[in-house]
Amino acid sequence: MRADLMDMLRVKREFVNFDLLQICQSGQCFRMTREHDNVYRIIAGDKYLTIEQDGKECFFHCREEVYEGFWKNYFDLDADYGTYTGQIDAGDEYLKRAAAFGSGIRILRQDLWEMIVTFLISQQNNIGNIRRCIGNICEKYGEKKESGSGVLYDAFPTPEALAHLSEDALMECKLGYRSKYVVRSARRILSGEVDLEALRVMPYPQAKEELLKLYGIGVKVADCICLFALHHLEAFPVDTHIKQVCDKHYPAGFPDSLYAGYQGVLQQYIFYYELFGNKE
Repeated sequence: MRADLMDMLRVKREFVNFDLLQICQSGQCFRMTREHDNVYRIIAGDKYLTIEQDGKECFFHCREEVYEGFWKNYFDLDADYGTYTGQIDAGDEYLKRAAAFGSGIRILRQDLWEMIVTFLISQQNNIGNIRRCIGNICEKYGEKKESGSGVLYDAFPTPEALAHLSEDALMECKLGYRSKYVVRSARRILSGEVDLEALRVMPYPQAKEELLKLYGIGVKVADCICLFALHHLEAFPVDTHIKQVCDKHYPAGFPDSLYAGYQGVLQQYIFYYELFGNKE
């Protein structure tokens, strides 16, 4: 490819509090993979991106208008995450350590339907298997696409693509008992019983209540969807890791009132620290 065309397909930006490896490992996105060294690829809905990082410098392999129109918002790059870490209680040594360790994480603005399916699959599951299950359903039921640089990939399947399936059809994709959760949710969305467009503009409590109407979605999964798809930063998903941290460090409960409006950012710092950093 000519050098001038390559420049057109590469956007350079510099950021602080932005680390691709931490985002990739944070448990919020399962179609982001590390290709080699500091190069990653990510498929979001029907979009594809190769992105590389060298310190603060990031190179988005796409056109400027695509970066501005989609990826900047997707990675939440207009937000100053330093304001969140800067407001942590000075006496909370544990939370300060967790935030410092995972300071490159950002809360991605992901597709609502994709996150509904993703976190239905995530129940009683591990990250590696979640990735495989999602890859399987995308390969079998997603639209075949080609990126601007000629890479072939599978888009995430639409509700329409899954709603007509039998409830156990996705067992072939290794979803197990979760197959019926996904198919029933696709049917309810396609029928209009659950309105994705309405969900996108609901405040957090109402959105969470609406998500709980979908078969297979409990409180933790609803909070994950609210945080990672609807960008309700006040959502604070509690899994076994977070419960253990709260039992140990916050026996009276996590101090939501201190961090109102961005508890979910701190949850991600805690989750990542417990997975990769805390050796206590």
